Amino acid sequence: MKSSLKIALAQVEGSSDPSKNLDTARHFTAQVAAMNADLIVFPEMFMALPGQSQLLSESLSDIAEAIDGPFVTALGDIAKAHHICLMAGVWEKIPNEKRVYNTAIMLSAQGEMLTAYRKIHLFDALNVRESDKMLAGEAKPELVNIKGLNIGMTICYDLRFPELFRDLALRGADVVLVPSAWYAGPVKEHHWLTLLCARAVENTMYVAGANLTGSVFSGRSAAFDPFGILKADAGEAQGLAVFEADAARLEQVRSKLPTLKHCRFVRWT
Repeated sequence: MKSSLKIALAQVEGSSDPSKNLDTARHFTAQVAAMNADLIVFPEMFMALPGQSQLLSESLSDIAEAIDGPFVTALGDIAKAHHICLMAGVWEKIPNEKRVYNTAIMLSAQGEMLTAYRKIHLFDALNVRESDKMLAGEAKPELVNIKGLNIGMTICYDLRFPELFRDLALRGADVVLVPSAWYAGPVKEHHWLTLLCARAVENTMYVAGANLTGSVFSGRSAAFDPFGILKADAGEAQGLAVFEADAARLEQVRSKLPTLKHCRFVRWT
């Protein structure tokens, strides 16, 4: 039976030093565990923020690890210690390849891997070329059931591709989480909040993004409910945005606005 899920979005500045980011994970995870949260979400690139002076200027393969490497193992220990599910963005090493996967992992409250998703849409826009440093994933994000709610995830630029979210919704997603490193810039913050809200409204599901802040990033980690109501907003500074994903609210919205049942033209390419 579906119930409710307390989710914390951790908006952090990030560091090029993975050990400092693990300290950040320990600090915020302890904080949200005291709030009885079920899941904490850290942003994209959480393992290490590359090239502080010029983002993505260095070889990511120098800092990337295997998906079961020391960084993810340490995150698993943190999740287990506080008995909370944990999501974060990591750099995944690819054997015999200089480029890396931009990957988001979800760990159980016992510290075990629940799923990993490799970013499908790489950000080759606005004077940035992620494809020079990263390899695009090919597999759809999986759904993970936590306390009766189906959780999906995408990463940052994926937010601009509504078909990915519609596919997740039609497969049963109740919540989609978007760990991100969304750049600041003219109207970029408006795009971020508008698209989070739109993906929630058009799919009648909760959509929430945990974004980096400071440096070149916009912050504004936020969560929207299935009717597009803003449930949490972290503002611009480092901090937390906490919200409840509620099964009763999902049922209420989907009963009066059954767009998923009315959807007639669906194709995954």
